[in-house]
Amino acid sequence: MKKGMAADVTDAERAEQGMTVRREVLGDDHVDRAVAGTTPFTAPFQDLITRYAWGEIWSRPGLSRAERSIVTVTALAVLRQEEELAMHLKAALRNGLTAQQLQEVLLQVAVYAGAPAGNRAFAIAQRVLAAQEPDAPA
Repeated sequence: MKKGMAADVTDAERAEQGMTVRREVLGDDHVDRAVAGTTPFTAPFQDLITRYAWGEIWSRPGLSRAERSIVTVTALAVLRQEEELAMHLKAALRNGLTAQQLQEVLLQVAVYAGAPAGNRAFAIAQRVLAAQEPDAPA
């Protein structure tokens, strides 16, 4: 069984696994900023997100990281969580999705969640993609 999935895994082991996956998906720069910005008030949330989202859910073997990125980008676009969407669009690219695949995901969002959500998601994705490839045509 994959580390982080066994019932007898400790919270410390789950946190360690979560931090590893979090860094691989989001990048060291992002995680370092989040950790540096942790306060006594936000520490429980940072612990929760590291252990649960990254150490449990993103560590499960049932979906690839690219597939998890598709699900995450879709949910964030539908919910119009713009900052998180930008972060996870970058992560999706890191997880191997192409701009064309992200385009397809956002077209699905536009059809099933509405044109306003799709329009906003496309605008955010265009900014993210332009920042990734500054010489690419917009």
